[in-house]
Amino acid sequence: MPLPALPLPTATAPARLLGTLPLAVRRPLVEPWLNRSFAVPLAEGEFDALEGRRVRLQVTDLGLSLTLTLARGRLSLTDAPGEAAIRGGWREFLCLATRGEDPDSLFFQRRLSLEGDTELGLTVKNLLDGLEEGLAQGRLGEWLVRLERLARRDR
Repeated sequence: MPLPALPLPTATAPARLLGTLPLAVRRPLVEPWLNRSFAVPLAEGEFDALEGRRVRLQVTDLGLSLTLTLARGRLSLTDAPGEAAIRGGWREFLCLATRGEDPDSLFFQRRLSLEGDTELGLTVKNLLDGLEEGLAQGRLGEWLVRLERLARRDR
């Protein structure tokens, strides 16, 4: 007999924990993953427009917020305020990461919002939209796709 589908939590302990960790602890957890995930577009200079700029990603229902910058060709976390902020729930960021839905639709439906320097925020959205596979590559990608399927089933 199949197990009943359990509702997915609106917040997870690991994400909340990550949000409370000091920047010095978050950096070695997040930066290597970001730079591996985006190695090809970084090497091809696709992220060069972000050099010295700061974009904040806020996963509102998890209380998780990360501010990213590009320095010397590498993505890194910073504690400086973001010039632009992309906000939304974890399901919306999951759809963005796996390309499960069109990024423009996520913004037009106001499931993701953009605040601050709109031009910078749109540059980031277009960079992510231009990636063929999004973040859904390798083992992480397989895990993200499975999580997205569970999230769709739970809606």
